[in-house]
Amino acid sequence: MTNKSIITVPEGKLLDFITKKIVNDNPEEYVRQNIEKALVRQYKYHIEDCAPEVTIKVGSANKRVDIVVFEPGSHHKQENALILIETKKAKTNPHGKKDGIEQLKSYMAACLNAQFGLWTNGDDRHCFAKRKREGTFFYEEIPEIPSCGQSENDLYKPKRKNLQIATADNLMFAFRRCHNYIAGNSGLHKTDAFWELLKVIFTKIEDERTGDLNFYVTPSELKNSSASVTTKSRLEKLFDEKVVKKYPSIFNTDETKTIELTADVLAYVVSQLQGYSLLASPVDVKGVAYEEIVGSNLRGDRGEFFTPRNACKMAVEMLNPQPGEKVIDPSCGTGGFLITAMNHALKQLRVNETELWENTNHPNPYELEEFFRKRTEYLSTCVFGIDINPSLVRAAKMNMVMNNDGSGGLYRENSLTNPNTWDNETRKYVKLESFDLVFTNPPFGASILIDDVNILEQYDLAAVWDKTEDGKLVVRKDKSKEVILQTSMPPEILFIERCIQLLKPGTGRMAMVIPNGILNNPSLEYVRYWLLKNVQVLAVVDMQRDLFQPGNDTQTSMVFMRRFDKNEKAQAEKENINYPIFMAVAEKIGHDKRGTVIYKKDSDGKEIISHGINAEEILDLVSGQTIIVDSGTDDRVVDDDMPEVVQAYRKWQGEVYES
Repeated sequence: MTNKSIITVPEGKLLDFITKKIVNDNPEEYVRQNIEKALVRQYKYHIEDCAPEVTIKVGSANKRVDIVVFEPGSHHKQENALILIETKKAKTNPHGKKDGIEQLKSYMAACLNAQFGLWTNGDDRHCFAKRKREGTFFYEEIPEIPSCGQSENDLYKPKRKNLQIATADNLMFAFRRCHNYIAGNSGLHKTDAFWELLKVIFTKIEDERTGDLNFYVTPSELKNSSASVTTKSRLEKLFDEKVVKKYPSIFNTDETKTIELTADVLAYVVSQLQGYSLLASPVDVKGVAYEEIVGSNLRGDRGEFFTPRNACKMAVEMLNPQPGEKVIDPSCGTGGFLITAMNHALKQLRVNETELWENTNHPNPYELEEFFRKRTEYLSTCVFGIDINPSLVRAAKMNMVMNNDGSGGLYRENSLTNPNTWDNETRKYVKLESFDLVFTNPPFGASILIDDVNILEQYDLAAVWDKTEDGKLVVRKDKSKEVILQTSMPPEILFIERCIQLLKPGTGRMAMVIPNGILNNPSLEYVRYWLLKNVQVLAVVDMQRDLFQPGNDTQTSMVFMRRFDKNEKAQAEKENINYPIFMAVAEKIGHDKRGTVIYKKDSDGKEIISHGINAEEILDLVSGQTIIVDSGTDDRVVDDDMPEVVQAYRKWQGEVYES
């Protein structure tokens, strides 16, 4: 993959995906660029057959269509227009007289050979087919426009080969559109709408695992309330047979065992999702889409601020989990760290297996079966997570199923309580001193202090510590030599010790988000002292303050550690152990305090455009074949120091180990 800078773009401008010309960067253009990318990457139209800002004749007036897809290989003339697309900025009324769907229909009427149309503002999306009846045209709303070479019949009952791999933010738009539609048309509260949407997403995923696809809605079912009952019946059967029975730990109540949506609302949601392949779509694209709806429904109740995916990726790539290594996040939230670590190890597993295949791109049935066996073994024995919030555990299980599975090892527990009080199933698989890796971002804050003595008495760090005259730190004890505990503790300090307890002595390693106050506050010197007696600090990456914005501006660092073995711990108790520590500062983390993505600029303040930054290939989990998701295109580069931190750490590691 190349990453060669080819052009710079002034501030407030961007490079049009199709024409490579510089255009204004504004809300409407954001929607258009997402659709342009989708036409080429998802719908597989040739970029040469697509054009933005196409002038057409409507009566005696000249009008400009936002995007036109022309007949393959034809001249870009009005009579050759096949699909017309109107893109609007967010919140534009689709039923408005000037910029709504009627504008699109008037353009379709003027282009006699145009067969399909699409109108979208991102959150609203309407597709149409032009029909002729008794000498006049009319416009039928349909679930989706066709992909390149796809027949209209295949469009309404998709075949696996026609499912689209989601790109850019289009899946995020689809999820948000569905969530808003459910909330606005079903009478459900926002959070209840979220859970109903997840049921439908689960049904879609499980349908993709079968031979004959049944997750679809026809035009008649979409526009007719009576006919949409057929859609509901079909989806409820899928949900009951493919989802509820497969995931009894997730769908185990009367409320969760059925899809609580009316037939017409369900038909609309199906229409927005049926064209995608959720199994084959890239993890990052699914991550953005999932976090969009999870974050707006479940974030922040107990100090939970989910770790951005780029920070998860940095931590995982620095510690480099391998197939066979057991991973846990004892405060897993929606599973961001676990999904990143899991897919990193699975990618390495695939590399290892591919080297054994006779044909690296086309494994034979035996080779594919062996790969899936090892993959399943890894997912069932090496990936674990715990969270105290039952809603987050459920959301994490769903997230992991959507991102290559591994949901079986997630448990609802308070990680800080004595492991002997955990459920039998949890205790069977989650044991202290048994994990190779811990990745975590525990909840932190003064509003969620831990004051239960049964919890505090497990931890050295919950004790009162004193400094002796010679500068040593010791635990305070009463006259009977009992340790004196503090009255309450912030959870992040206790999580440090619990995470280290989970690691295998000598080899277990950890990446943890830690508030900087723990690293530099004089009153917390005892925490740092205890750490140096129990772990080797591998690296400290000071994170930019906006990492968890919008919502939380706590200054944090990502701290990497390896647990000492028994002999190392004994040596550390006697004297300080000297060793090098990798230190870095991530000044740019890809977004600003409002959560808006920021892009790299040159010395003149112009945004840098690079080639090949979206290149990716994946293994189709159904066919076993390698799929090129994107061969790489010109695009802006996110201003994020974390990939450079990873590179610097790996280089530093080599230098340290070689010396």
